[in-house]
Amino acid sequence: MSYLVKDYMVKDFPKIDEKASCLQAAKTMVASSRGFLIILREGRPEGIVTEHDFVEKIVAREQDPSKVSIGEIMSSPLITIDPDADLLKASELMQKNRIRRLPVVKEGIIYGVLTTREISQRVGEYVDRSIRDIMRWASPFGR
Repeated sequence: MSYLVKDYMVKDFPKIDEKASCLQAAKTMVASSRGFLIILREGRPEGIVTEHDFVEKIVAREQDPSKVSIGEIMSSPLITIDPDADLLKASELMQKNRIRRLPVVKEGIIYGVLTTREISQRVGEYVDRSIRDIMRWASPFGR
């Protein structure tokens, strides 16, 4: 049995247009209780901004967040994964790129975001399913 990204991703995530100010983006992020924002250009996912980006690119540089657009500080291009990809492939991609949030995109449409938080909160379910699959495959009666 395959464990698909679409079964583990967050479907409700914060997003904002790239022309919005960093101040408005920060307010959107706080209201969402998430540590990231997906940045859109003409409605399509273009980048991502994390809490770390705000600290490093606005606060530490003493920038006025009301005068800097969120598009100026976003990380782009996005590293993405298909919703039908295997969860193991996604975790390898996250590890390789040292990222904690992985936008789930297909044909330019964003469907969700896979986060290390979601993976860690559901790891027990993943392990239980894996053990059941192994037992089913190993059992002479499960074939």
